Amino acid sequence: MKKKNTFLIGKKIGMTQIYNESSELVSVTVIQVKKSAVTKVKASETDGYNAIQFGFGKKNAKHSTKADLGQNKSISDSSPLKLREMRVDSTDGYAIGDVDLLKEFAVSDVVDVIGTTKGRGFAGVMKRHNFCGGPASHGSMFHRRGGSYGQRQWVGHVFKGRKMPGHFGCDRRTIQNLLVVKIDHDRELLLVKGSVPGAKNGLVLVRRAIKSL
Repeated sequence: MKKKNTFLIGKKIGMTQIYNESSELVSVTVIQVKKSAVTKVKASETDGYNAIQFGFGKKNAKHSTKADLGQNKSISDSSPLKLREMRVDSTDGYAIGDVDLLKEFAVSDVVDVIGTTKGRGFAGVMKRHNFCGGPASHGSMFHRRGGSYGQRQWVGHVFKGRKMPGHFGCDRRTIQNLLVVKIDHDRELLLVKGSVPGAKNGLVLVRRAIKSL
């Protein structure tokens, strides 16, 4: 039976280690989904497409409607409301205020986690593109550089797409097919095997793996 494509919006708490059923030590990432809620349901009849809007954090009266604020009254988190929209095949089973989305997942499910990588500022080619650099001996004057970038008189400019120093990090990345190791319904925590993009307390999206449906 094909499972419904479910999405969650949560906060990355950090990493730890737990023992699985086979007494093996597994590294897991803890994701908090406590304050995740459906803030809006869009249907193809009214909006032209099917989508679910999720909210995470404190309510925002400037953006949310009266119906949205009603299901967010119990949220006392000081973090601002973060909204994400996910397209779904069908909106059946979704409603505004549906906060218990963690029940859609189970142990041994396979999920995809989407997040924003850590920002590393301006970085050179060795850190940004894993270049090996030049000789480390004295006098070479070529240690951590990228080499020649130009083309002399022809074509007279640097080709587009050349790997050069620049801004590194803060990119949207998706880690696919991560195994759900444990679900703590009391504390509303989701533990997945392996690491996920982003720093601690960063916003992440968890969806059922699209390649394993």
